[in-house]
Amino acid sequence: MTDPDNLNDGGLPPTMDISLWRTLDASANRASEGLRVIEDYVRYGQNDVFLTTELKTLRHQLDSTLQKFERAPAIQSRDTFGDVGTSVQGKLEQTRSGWADLLTANFKRLQQALRSLEEHAKLVDGEVAASFERGRYLSYSLEKMVMTTVAASQLFPQVSIYVLIDGGDDGHSFDTFVATLVDAEVDVIQLRDKKLDDRTLLARAQSLRKRTAGTSTKMILNDRADLAKVSGADGVHVGQEELTVSQVRSVLGAGKLVGVSTHSIDQARQAVRDGADYIGIGPTFPSGTKNFEAFPGVELLREVAGEITLPGFAIGGIDPSNIAEVAAVGIRRVAVAGSVTTAVDPGAVVQAMRTCLSTGSENS
Repeated sequence: MTDPDNLNDGGLPPTMDISLWRTLDASANRASEGLRVIEDYVRYGQNDVFLTTELKTLRHQLDSTLQKFERAPAIQSRDTFGDVGTSVQGKLEQTRSGWADLLTANFKRLQQALRSLEEHAKLVDGEVAASFERGRYLSYSLEKMVMTTVAASQLFPQVSIYVLIDGGDDGHSFDTFVATLVDAEVDVIQLRDKKLDDRTLLARAQSLRKRTAGTSTKMILNDRADLAKVSGADGVHVGQEELTVSQVRSVLGAGKLVGVSTHSIDQARQAVRDGADYIGIGPTFPSGTKNFEAFPGVELLREVAGEITLPGFAIGGIDPSNIAEVAAVGIRRVAVAGSVTTAVDPGAVVQAMRTCLSTGSENS
């Protein structure tokens, strides 16, 4: 047994059985290849700096662990032409139905290879095996992050308008206003009301669900995972002090959206790690509907746009007079409240902001 404290000095025994060397060599190649395919897509297909960095970290960890093996015996033991597996192919190995299928196949290749490395390394050095195990668990988390980002990017249009509303003065006026927003084809409506009792809030949520059902407008409830589940909402939005993403999912079940408010680049990164489907980024400007002590402003939008491709909605005091500043830093999705809810013609305001975001996208 090699001393774990001296792995880099002597490596693992080069006298291991040749079949074990072949297995370790083949599994190492599969893991590295699968990881590289995933990283290339995230880097060149998604242009996602954060996910690329996370994947690169795993790749460097894998390379570091593999260096604890002496590569010469592994390469000398390689017998590609004598490998019976090279002539055995499944029907689906030569095709991929899309990017999600390609990513899934390569994550599975990576994870299976890491498991094989882990199990076979146990025959030689438990510390090395444990390192492969840690890499395997990290790959599961990375799969969640990557696949959630890819799926979420398809759920929200590149230019999106997200409107936050309260329960209104009465059920009729609430329903009428929701109908106006749906007719304006807003992408998301979030119901946020801290004053209504639970039964009234649920009634509003059910009314909102009825109006948005069968349309392109998604329905989100603020904080209340319980009422979201009962009303059939598309998802829940939480802040930094409410339920976590995993806790919300435990209530809602699979297939529902979870959004998270973020006020710093670190919080935005953590939301990606946690598996959020989208993030709110801000506050950007002073708002008449919510008070904040600090405003990270447009600079935070720039930071997030520069490294994270998970759908992000700029929020906080955004209206037609300043939305161009948001578009200028690369954010095409905005969450608004007062600028729409207090407007004489909400539909016209929504269209004006959508046009500005689209024009900004073309000119950036």
